[in-house]
Amino acid sequence: MNGTWDKVRLSEILHRADRFEPRDDLGEYPFAGTYSFARGIFVGERKLGSTFSLPKVQRIRAGDFVYCKIMAWEGAFGVVPKEADGCVLSGAFVVYEPNRQRIDSRFLDYFFKVWAHWRTIGTQSTGTNVRRQSLHPDQFEKSEISLPPLSEQQRIVARIEELAAKINEARALRRRTAEEAEALSHSGVEAVFRKLRDRVGTKTLGDVCHTITDGDHNTPQFSDEGVRFIFVGNVSSGRLHSQNSKRVSPDYFKTLKSQRLPERGDILYSAVGATLGVPAVVNTNEPFCFQRHVAILKPNRKLVESQFVWYMLCSRTVFEKAWISTTGSAQPTVPLRAIRELPIPVPCLPEQRRILEELDALQERVDSLKKLQTETAAELDTLLSSILDTAFKGEL
Repeated sequence: MNGTWDKVRLSEILHRADRFEPRDDLGEYPFAGTYSFARGIFVGERKLGSTFSLPKVQRIRAGDFVYCKIMAWEGAFGVVPKEADGCVLSGAFVVYEPNRQRIDSRFLDYFFKVWAHWRTIGTQSTGTNVRRQSLHPDQFEKSEISLPPLSEQQRIVARIEELAAKINEARALRRRTAEEAEALSHSGVEAVFRKLRDRVGTKTLGDVCHTITDGDHNTPQFSDEGVRFIFVGNVSSGRLHSQNSKRVSPDYFKTLKSQRLPERGDILYSAVGATLGVPAVVNTNEPFCFQRHVAILKPNRKLVESQFVWYMLCSRTVFEKAWISTTGSAQPTVPLRAIRELPIPVPCLPEQRRILEELDALQERVDSLKKLQTETAAELDTLLSSILDTAFKGEL
């Protein structure tokens, strides 16, 4: 922090609000909370007073400063935005009104977004269990910050927001470019599907697969070691991954029928929930099994290339047909019989391979743009952190 600025205790610029009120069983309360890592305040769900046990709640107002006592060590600090005005918090939070003659709320908000600042203050939390350490308000209020005059605070905030706006504009532009590329990929697949359908017609997915079935309906016992067990979430991105997967014993795996054992080139299909209709090609030789909400398709390699089937399943026409075929409302499901009836155009294998080269090249460009978007977002986050660090050194 700038060595020429006055050092002040937080107690000199923040005053506890203590806007507690007794719970009304018939009242409806919009709750708010704090994100970790100083990412601000969020608006949560609305609750009827009779549905929670807190004897009192406290109101917050736009511009208040809030922190969560038991999560201060993880950066649960923030200034209340306009959209959270009038929300309520539990007693786990401490609410302050800034002295607006001495500090600009926006300056305080940016101050606490600097990792070194909130970390220094938050690590004063005490307690034997790290997940339940608490920062007492008295200790928090003893903390000191370097504070420039109000006019300088406002100048710094204006400069930060000017630069942040440019960063957000760059982030939005990169994101829009990636989204447009993704849309182009989808439209390209749909165009291929329609041209082939009009020229060669379609077969059903059941006609071009040896097997279409779902995972074992028996819920297995999970263990620390053994064979991976895949959930819908492991295929719903369109790519098979094993993050957050569990494991089952080899004995359970041995009980599965061969048609439920995935092999490289098979296709897994999300058949339930908000992400149903998404296929993923098996790209590993590692044995694994999967839950019953995932269907497995074993393409007939004499008729179709697996990756070609994957692209056709990604077409808008097939995707919408799957959704039209769903049953259930709380948890929509596309049944196996409907999956088997999905239409697939089937040109000769040499033509499929030629089409695959074109679609793969398009997808490669899309994936490159997505990777660039992710890298750019990380670079822009780092740039904003650098701007804040510079600002609180008095060099902005």
